[in-house]
Amino acid sequence: MGTAIVVTSGKGGTGKTSLTGGVSSCLAALGNRVLCIDMDIGLRNLDISLGMTDRALMDFTDVLEGRCALKRAAVQHPVIENLFLLTAPLTLADGSIPEGRMRAFLAQAKTEYDYILMDSPAGLGEGFRLAVCGADRGVVVSTTDTSALRDAQRVVAQLSKRLPYIHLVMNRVQPKLLRRLHTTIDDAMDAAGLPLLGVVPEDEQVMLSANCGQPIILASRKGAAVAYLNIARRLMGQKIPLMHIR
Repeated sequence: MGTAIVVTSGKGGTGKTSLTGGVSSCLAALGNRVLCIDMDIGLRNLDISLGMTDRALMDFTDVLEGRCALKRAAVQHPVIENLFLLTAPLTLADGSIPEGRMRAFLAQAKTEYDYILMDSPAGLGEGFRLAVCGADRGVVVSTTDTSALRDAQRVVAQLSKRLPYIHLVMNRVQPKLLRRLHTTIDDAMDAAGLPLLGVVPEDEQVMLSANCGQPIILASRKGAAVAYLNIARRLMGQKIPLMHIR
């Protein structure tokens, strides 16, 4: 039985979608069968991070409504063979989706995939509600600025009511900026109130890879690519030391 993980953040701009794509790619490269689901209805971008733009013809509502089987709707990555994408719809024609239907869908998906990573939209809207209702674990992505950490606290308050396991990823970390702000990663952990799953440095290769239409692990062996790999291994239960970012 697979594990469904919701990746979320309190505000936009934290790099949540890039992290979802990067960690998913690493999990698949490590031999796991991985399904990525873009839950950001109307503002989907996960396909860009995965290098799968315009490949997905069906979205997750096609599966939920019975118009298409999961095996047909989920599109396989052209290079990373264990990686699959199910995108979000541009709109919800019939309003909100019942949580029971989403849970049933994810229960089915967990029989076919080792990991399901759901890229939830920032904030606490419809996409967040759907992703959380069927998840087993939560990953909250934040940067070190005060507003991002405050919004992360609000998300944690909602997740803690629904999920037994929630972790924090500090993303886009810039050590020089931390020193100027006289703060540390430990301070950020205390502010969010979560155990740390990983630390990802600010890395221009994330944007470069997305613009070139390929996952970062196919283009880099340092920086964010290594951090994503470490996070993937920790999700698999391995004990990996935190990256030391200089």
